Amino acid sequence: MKEVVFITGASSGIGKATAILLAEKGYCVYGTARNPEESPEEYNLIPMDVRQESSVKEAIKKVMEKEQRIDILINNAGVGITGALEETPIEALENAFQTNFFGAVRVIQAVLPIMRQQRKGFILNITSVAAYMGLPFRGGYSASKGALSLITETLRMETQQFGIKVCTLAPGDVATDIASRRFHTPAQENSPYPQYTASLSSMNQQVDEGADPAILAQKIYQVIRKKSPKVHYSKGKFLETFSIFLKKILPSKYFERLLMNHYDL
Repeated sequence: MKEVVFITGASSGIGKATAILLAEKGYCVYGTARNPEESPEEYNLIPMDVRQESSVKEAIKKVMEKEQRIDILINNAGVGITGALEETPIEALENAFQTNFFGAVRVIQAVLPIMRQQRKGFILNITSVAAYMGLPFRGGYSASKGALSLITETLRMETQQFGIKVCTLAPGDVATDIASRRFHTPAQENSPYPQYTASLSSMNQQVDEGADPAILAQKIYQVIRKKSPKVHYSKGKFLETFSIFLKKILPSKYFERLLMNHYDL
């Protein structure tokens, strides 16, 4: 029997690459998107908005009616947000959390009863290298992904008794269209944070020059096949993953200064 995989945010980027790869590997794959135009040949793409509980429940219901099981959940849906914290609208921060954090939790809560009944399941939450540190002008993104990373640790301990495996994968910059869909706080005239405007083009360039989503898909495939996964995994360029290590070993003020120098603060 094929294992059933449920992937959020699967119309492009990491989600699409992962859906295609896992379908090739013999999994039964269901991906979701807020407004799917058409379903690809390789996998099933169904409508779902992680911000709406009714939409999540309806999508899970569709999969269960056809497959009677969900073995693997990959929470990949996410949105970017940039801006100095003082100037970023609260509504924009709330939307980032609704997708990146609460959206993932909604899907987890809908899938957990199924996995508990099966006494088997694997939940992989896609976070970010940014989850490990508060990046200047990307605080909303760091905070929402950091929250998802921490709650994964909680979920992992609570659900081991039911045979459910839980972990995170933190990518560095990946060449996707997330930059075009980011919420950019408008640059204000005479802003006290001129470094924000100056950093916008480099932020987008880093995404454009990021890793191929197919590389992340391969890493995801490796992780979900593990019999005893670690809590956290990361995948990115050397400096991206090395920054996580530096955060752990350097005095906090020294690491902070490295980041501030990078952003000309």
